[in-house]
Amino acid sequence: MIPVILQTPAEVALTVAARARALRLARGWTQQELAERAGVAVDTLRRFERTGKIALERLLMIAKVLDATEPFGALFAPPPARTLAELERASGPGRVRARKPRRPT
Repeated sequence: MIPVILQTPAEVALTVAARARALRLARGWTQQELAERAGVAVDTLRRFERTGKIALERLLMIAKVLDATEPFGALFAPPPARTLAELERASGPGRVRARKPRRPT
């Protein structure tokens, strides 16, 4: 299999669709069963498995039913810090002093 970084977006979509189909078949579900469980139209699922084209929200609905949402958590995650300065910037502002309460007038 070609690494994802070397695939075109269409190839990645087809790979994802093939993996979803394999998970569906491993559970012994028909397209109709998965579509009903995920709350998507069966025609949407069929098109996805055939072409890899699907709306992100529908893909997430299918992934949830197939217990495959974990990889989405890493999507667009910031890269790890390479230096101490980057780590300090990523952790946000340092200690901040609390404000003194206002005196009643």
